[in-house]
Amino acid sequence: MFKDLWTRRAGLVEADLLKELRRTESLDENLMRAMEYSLMAGGKRLRPILLMAAADASGGAGEKFITIADALELIHTYSLIHDDLPAMDDDDYRRGKLTNHKVFGEAMAILAGDALLTLAFEVALRQRDVPHEILLTVLREISIAAGAAGMVGGQAIDLCSEGVQIDLTMLKFMHMGKTGALFRAAIRSGALLAQASEKILNDLTRYAEAFGLAFQITDDILDVTGDTKVLGKATGSDAKHGKATYVSLTSLDEAKRLAQAAVDEALDALKDFGSEADFLRELVRYLVAREK
Repeated sequence: MFKDLWTRRAGLVEADLLKELRRTESLDENLMRAMEYSLMAGGKRLRPILLMAAADASGGAGEKFITIADALELIHTYSLIHDDLPAMDDDDYRRGKLTNHKVFGEAMAILAGDALLTLAFEVALRQRDVPHEILLTVLREISIAAGAAGMVGGQAIDLCSEGVQIDLTMLKFMHMGKTGALFRAAIRSGALLAQASEKILNDLTRYAEAFGLAFQITDDILDVTGDTKVLGKATGSDAKHGKATYVSLTSLDEAKRLAQAAVDEALDALKDFGSEADFLRELVRYLVAREK
């Protein structure tokens, strides 16, 4: 049931993203090819899935909000293209394929990322059957999460921390922005779109923050223990760039313990929910067992 629903909804997102991309006007065909190359390269479609699941848990119908969900995936894909650039993480492979700049060149990859980011807000404004004030609240939530107070700010801290000794508190703060902010925005947006009560919104926010922490710690673990062929990208890149991780600052066993503690926190945040939140429960449990 859990995997079936994930697969079905990921397929819906895939089809909808391609539809949105194909209706987009561009002055340059090569730019469109670069955008499509990364956007349609697969992936878990986790952020759109989270938005829909949070709407379900809030008493709404998650698939009704697929247009906003698409916007989150557009933002996420832009961030991956830019993260892979030589000036950032300097990666050659993403999801088992050459990274965007390896295929289209560094300048075109930058432009493809820029275009996907701006397209996200054009797409989001196509969402139907949502009161305007709620749509504006959600767009503000997403824009803050994607910017200097969220994902971009966290990435800036990450760049400045290469080769510098930081502690666990700073590491957590950095990843709350770099990785956690868009997860938080996805989950809170789903709740807001479903017009959740303040208590439900607060509980899901707590879940989102624990989810993001569990995801990042597991990512750090997989960078040490994962299989490159399974992950679709090189392992050991954190050590290569001198980056602090939950593994390097503690140990592999302690990182696993911290990941499980974050999962337990996320599950506790859902204690007052019924079966409508079962997907979110299964998803966070899956996190610590995943191989990619």
